[in-house]
Amino acid sequence: MRILVTGASGFIGSAVIRELIENGHETIGLVRSQEAAERLTSIGAMAIRGSVEDTALLRKAADKADAVIHTAFFHKFSHAGLSTRLRIALGGAPRQASTRFMAAAIHMEQRAIETFGAALSAKQGALVIAMPTMTLTARRLAREEDDGDPYSVGGGRVASEKALLIQAEKGIRASIVRLPPIVYGEGDQGGLLPSLIKIARSKKKSVFIEKGANRWPSVHRLDAARLFRLAVEQGTPGSRFHAIADEGIPFADIAEWIGLESGLPIQSIKADQAADHFGWLSSFAAADNPVSSTLTSERLGWKVKHPGLLDEIKKGYYFGK
Repeated sequence: MRILVTGASGFIGSAVIRELIENGHETIGLVRSQEAAERLTSIGAMAIRGSVEDTALLRKAADKADAVIHTAFFHKFSHAGLSTRLRIALGGAPRQASTRFMAAAIHMEQRAIETFGAALSAKQGALVIAMPTMTLTARRLAREEDDGDPYSVGGGRVASEKALLIQAEKGIRASIVRLPPIVYGEGDQGGLLPSLIKIARSKKKSVFIEKGANRWPSVHRLDAARLFRLAVEQGTPGSRFHAIADEGIPFADIAEWIGLESGLPIQSIKADQAADHFGWLSSFAAADNPVSSTLTSERLGWKVKHPGLLDEIKKGYYFGK
């Protein structure tokens, strides 16, 4: 297949590109910079420079593809275009800027999904989007058939999941790959694990909230990339898959590993101290998000091949060793 990948220079998107090429697919990557475009062409992919905000560009690129894997999302303010940044900055009270930013990111995601759906509908192509597992109901083991929960920590993006399912109703092989809060592997710089390490170093301690019994799932980026390939090859309309290796690691264990590798004290804090310590990450650090991938394995034959999170942490590269 000829497959368009958005976010192709990102930590996950770049792994997806390599996975597709290694399995015989013709691959087109959407990237923002010339440097990123050159990296893609050096490994045998085609590159298109542009932004996911440019729906005309997305439509043109998708018209020439058999399938689309959409991994792009505005995780940073700098990812948005100038006009979007100005609307966010000047659109109201400064303390509400983060809320406006997330609303803009979700709006962009929905427009991209609708644009790809329109391009792929005539040829009944495949559309796979990335979605966080933190859109699922907390404090119980989430399964693939579960709908997104608008009241979850990541509930704002449930609207994007619904937009994708509308495309499935049109006959497109539209499916979702849900990713855990920790997608790890060498080269990880902007994920939640590096963010936790940075906070621990800044605060000179690695902490968990209360007993730290809340759970975070995880997966190696290369295992996640393989699942995206299987989903675009085999996914059926409306299917949902979970890229999960560890169903749920107690947050206290994650804090302990960070503390031991960083040489920092490890301690519990009260729930009302979380915002001061974790900042924007506090609601995620408190979230209980256990997730199963049993049905994904049964339906696609997807199996974990790479080391677990603790073994990966022990390699030292997250800590500059």
